[in-house]
Amino acid sequence: MVRWRILVSLAAGIIHDPARTETPAPHRTLPPVDGDLQRIDCNTRKTGPMIEVNRNGFDPAAFLASAGLGRRIVRLKPADTFFTQGSLADCVFYLQSGRAKLTVVSKNGKEATITLLTAGEFIGEESIAGAVGLRMATATAITTCVALKIERAEMVRVLHEEHAFSDMFLKFLLHRSMRTQADLVDQLFNSSEKRLARILLLMAEFGKPGEPETLIPHITQETLAEMIGTTRSRVSFFMNRFRKLGFIEYKGRIRVHKSLLNVILHDHLPDQNAVKPRLPVAAPAQRTARPASRRPALVKQNG
Repeated sequence: MVRWRILVSLAAGIIHDPARTETPAPHRTLPPVDGDLQRIDCNTRKTGPMIEVNRNGFDPAAFLASAGLGRRIVRLKPADTFFTQGSLADCVFYLQSGRAKLTVVSKNGKEATITLLTAGEFIGEESIAGAVGLRMATATAITTCVALKIERAEMVRVLHEEHAFSDMFLKFLLHRSMRTQADLVDQLFNSSEKRLARILLLMAEFGKPGEPETLIPHITQETLAEMIGTTRSRVSFFMNRFRKLGFIEYKGRIRVHKSLLNVILHDHLPDQNAVKPRLPVAAPAQRTARPASRRPALVKQNG
């Protein structure tokens, strides 16, 4: 009877059997759940250090290089427009290759070129600033362009969901803002000749990574005059001056040499380029004093 009770107690776990050894449960760590960045210890119920998980491996360069949902690749010939002033701002363009320009037309019909655009820049980014509005400028292709057209809803979505893309887009906006400020300072304080030299250097992409493109796209002197705020005759005068000094060459297209940087950096040319040179003035001849004429005194005769 006693033996039977001992067996029942061992089966119920009341009495510890020395022959029986218990092994502790292994230390287990659950893998992180998608969206959860904390490691949870199931035994201690404590949280460990945060581990970032790249959920989808989004690549901004691949996104901007291919078509997909809400975006498509468009090709434009020279003088074709991406959008026109006053049209609906419902998309953003990413310029993959080519050159373009932004122009504004006043109520009086006067056209002014705001800026030139190169590959790797966004066009029409104001469409995501708020409610859908109207375009404030016209974007026109200078050369053959290939661009990615991104619908506004898709652009807003990827900015909210993909931090890598939003970081890249923020860097672009800061660079555009800095360039706009530099354009304003250049317009306010530099001479027309320096402004023209700066525009030519920007078109040749001096200062950007890689070798500059010394042969810039075809651009008229009227467009250059609009960008620097002067007349076409003054642009022609400065271009001839640059060519004589060996800063540029142009036979149909303009080739910019690195020496043009001297106009901006070292100020080798005088500022008063539009002022006529002063003519030498001869010193006035000194006049010799003539002796006073002696007139015979008149004698009053008493008659």
